[in-house]
Amino acid sequence: MCGRYAHSRTAQQLTDDFAATLGASAALIEADYNMAPTKRAPLIVARRASDSGATARELQTAHWGLVPSWAADPAVGSRAINARSETAHEKPTFREAFARRRAVIPLDGFYEWYQPPSAGIGPLPPKQPFFISSRTPDGIGDGLGVAGLYEFWRPAAGGDWLATFTILTTAARGEDGRLHDRAPWIVPPEHVDAWLDPAPYAPEELFALLVPATPGRLHTWPVSTAVNHVRNNGPDLVRPLAATS
Repeated sequence: MCGRYAHSRTAQQLTDDFAATLGASAALIEADYNMAPTKRAPLIVARRASDSGATARELQTAHWGLVPSWAADPAVGSRAINARSETAHEKPTFREAFARRRAVIPLDGFYEWYQPPSAGIGPLPPKQPFFISSRTPDGIGDGLGVAGLYEFWRPAAGGDWLATFTILTTAARGEDGRLHDRAPWIVPPEHVDAWLDPAPYAPEELFALLVPATPGRLHTWPVSTAVNHVRNNGPDLVRPLAATS
């Protein structure tokens, strides 16, 4: 499961990195080192031109936690921050978005919590947060783009549209599953257009484009428990634990 992540790239950096145009909501983008469910975050989507029918990448923002168009209450989004890729094409919550509204979620990395084994007496030791990133602990490297789905919701009585998204996850097997048994999918740069393409693809064709974002592929290091509290933010949260003490 991916339940907290960090992103620091500006709107200009994201449009450059993803060769995307700037969408109407993208001016709201700010760095967030403790991105949590329901917060607004950047995402890359495909927009189809009304005249030519051609698609192009666009940078937009949406709230984390997908709210399906038929939902009676947008609060359901807080329970749909991740979608299991094995079943997303079948589940009513994600089915329409999986078929037509796929996205790339830019991030620097994501957090996972490890529960150390108990000594057998007394309470369990506190969980240790880790940061998993394509960048090194000193910040060298590029940011990630992980696979997501997005949706639009509007109250039955009318009003403003709400844009929301979820992150697609896959199994993290073997040693990679020690931190958590689920991991986001990475969208490699050469497959972004194919992943965003709203044309109908079979699930196996789409997942053949992606690779799991597991610690065996990325850099992983322990960070301060300050990330446990959503109110805490800033680059100190992603620094190695030894560097923050």
